[in-house]
Amino acid sequence: MLPYRLKQARERMGLAQQRLGILAGIDEATASARMNQYERGVHTPDFELVCRLAAILQVPACYFYTREDELAEMILLWHERQNAGN
Repeated sequence: MLPYRLKQARERMGLAQQRLGILAGIDEATASARMNQYERGVHTPDFELVCRLAAILQVPACYFYTREDELAEMILLWHERQNAGN
């Protein structure tokens, strides 16, 4: 589910793969290729990188790991409500 949710969150924010990778601290020369591999499920980012990506994409890290689409949507709603109070 991580590859699918990562792409979904990135597209929702309107970011290119390379830009997201650079913002997450990946070297500019490999950012696009690495993000593409993560989104295709060829490689899996470590949890630290997932947390950085989540912060950039404004979603909680657990969003990337849930299997159920309905639960993923509930996580996003909860996160939005939590941040609306700030």
